[in-house]
Amino acid sequence: MAQLSDDCFAFGGVLLGVDAALALIEERVTPVVEAETLPLAAASGRVLAQDLIAGIDVPPHPNSAVDGFAIAHSDLLPNRETILPVTGRVAAGHPLGRRIAPGEAIRIFTGAPMPDGADTVMMQEDCVFANGEVRLKPGIRKGANSRHAGEDVTKGSLALPAGRRLRPADLGLAAALGNDTLPVFRPLRGALLSTGDEVCEPGTTLDPGRIYDANRAMLAALLRGLGVVVDDLGICPDRADALAGRLDEISAGHDLIVTSGGVSTGDEDYVRTAIERLGRLDFWRLAIKPGRPVALGQVRGVPLIGLPGNPVAAALTFAILARPLILRLAGVVMVPPLTFPVQAGFAYRKKAGRREYLRATLERDGSAAIARRFPRDGAGILSSIVRSDGFAIIDETVTDLPPGAVIEFLPFSEVFG
Repeated sequence: MAQLSDDCFAFGGVLLGVDAALALIEERVTPVVEAETLPLAAASGRVLAQDLIAGIDVPPHPNSAVDGFAIAHSDLLPNRETILPVTGRVAAGHPLGRRIAPGEAIRIFTGAPMPDGADTVMMQEDCVFANGEVRLKPGIRKGANSRHAGEDVTKGSLALPAGRRLRPADLGLAAALGNDTLPVFRPLRGALLSTGDEVCEPGTTLDPGRIYDANRAMLAALLRGLGVVVDDLGICPDRADALAGRLDEISAGHDLIVTSGGVSTGDEDYVRTAIERLGRLDFWRLAIKPGRPVALGQVRGVPLIGLPGNPVAAALTFAILARPLILRLAGVVMVPPLTFPVQAGFAYRKKAGRREYLRATLERDGSAAIARRFPRDGAGILSSIVRSDGFAIIDETVTDLPPGAVIEFLPFSEVFG
């Protein structure tokens, strides 16, 4: 079940840049999931396994965009009103059943099929209808208020590409094309595990020196938001043998393993050694702040993502590194999250060679968007994410950022939605 190539992320002790890590994921990670066919009602949020090619035009026939009168544009007088007899009526779902004759108009309603021979619709508000005749103003362009067949999707064209996570509008488009089922990838099966003697379950007594496990609840929600079926395996103590045994056990029956805590260089950090004992450590340090210690490897051939224990670092590294890896494993054709330029509403100094993500809120100043840095930036201050709008990204090349400088802003909605 191994999904990372033998040399993926094998960079020894060198800190790997964020862009280099993402490029390697894009290049070398492949889907692990099989395809299945589901009814449309069950396909929301799933990943399309094959291109959906339009089998028909949408709409399948020309139709009216408004309530009014269908006419042949050639019947209109160019410089004065035209008076035509109204000889028929067409409603949605009820074609006229014949070709219109020269010099006649047809009463038509929104969505109704255009009669053969008609190419233009005059809105009823612009007409005077009385005594079986309609008075039509001059000046309307040919084809006005008429939708042509295939205006939305043309028969034989690519309607939805493989690798797309299906959204409600996608399902609507598939239905408009006549599809009642879709081929999709099955969900990833993910094992989630916290590590550490200091963390305990919410709802239990908080003994001295311990903290409640915030990461697992947060990470489980993030995983489910990506369509992963989460197997929550609780908390493993800081014991090398216990952790190795637990990872060995849970590698069976899962497509990936996500852990938090125990990935740094301390004496009580055992995730790295457990990975090396059971499989292969591909990478464990990233040139990023917060969250430099990130373990990426394989246990019995199953990809493992070891995230930092500090909750902000865990959230950030999930968003930047784990999220694209998981989506690739799930068969998603990756689209980078959208960022946009803003003005820095703060000054900042940092070391070169490391990309930093500062929690920030956005303010509007005239036509400019200003990023205001959250006043406390510790990796353990989870409230900084709760009370911010996104990450202000300080690039590797920047060492001294002045107020007003243009930086990129990554909204939380792009990576935490």
